[in-house]
Amino acid sequence: MPHEQHSVPFGYEPQPSSTKGTLIFYDSFEQIRDEQLAAAVEARVKLDFGALVLYPLHEETVRRMSKEPVVAYHKREQRLFDWRAEIEQQVTIENWEGKRKKYTPFEAAMRHLSDKYKAPFFVYVSFTTLNKLASYSSFEEWVTKVRFLVYDRPRQPHPRLEKYRHRWDTVTEAYAKREA
Repeated sequence: MPHEQHSVPFGYEPQPSSTKGTLIFYDSFEQIRDEQLAAAVEARVKLDFGALVLYPLHEETVRRMSKEPVVAYHKREQRLFDWRAEIEQQVTIENWEGKRKKYTPFEAAMRHLSDKYKAPFFVYVSFTTLNKLASYSSFEEWVTKVRFLVYDRPRQPHPRLEKYRHRWDTVTEAYAKREA
C-alpha cells in the first residue's frame, strides 16, 4: 500500500488530545428530565470526555430489567432528538437497540459501543440501574472493561458493587478527584 505524503507548515506540532474516551448515558430515558440531560453534558465537559453518547433502552430491555412500563422506544428517542436540537453541545444518540427491536443484554450493548466509539468507556447510570447490572453474571467481565459514573445517591449496594468499589464513582466524587 503506498504511503501518502502530507505537507505541514514549519514548526507544526499536532495538538495533544486532552479528551479521554466516551461517556455513555445508559438509561430508558423514561423518567429523565432535561435538567438531568444537561447534567450529563456538564459531566462530559467537566470530566473532559471526548463524546457523550445517549443510549436509550428498548422497551423489551427495560421490561426484563425492571418490569416497569415505558413509552414506546421511538417516542423516547424523538424526545432526545428534540432536546439535542435545542442545545449547542455535540451529543450522539445511539439507536442500535431501536434497530434491533428486541431485548439487548448489557454485554451486547457494550460490545457494540466499544467497537464504534473511542475508549476508555465510562457508563453514566442511576444507582438503581447499576445495582441491576451488578446482579447479572456478565457484570464481573464488563466491570473490568468500563467504569461507571453514578448520577444519583447510592443506596443498598449489591455485593459485587462492594467488591468492585474502585470501578465506580458518583459524579460528585469524580468532580472532586478531577479538581484535586
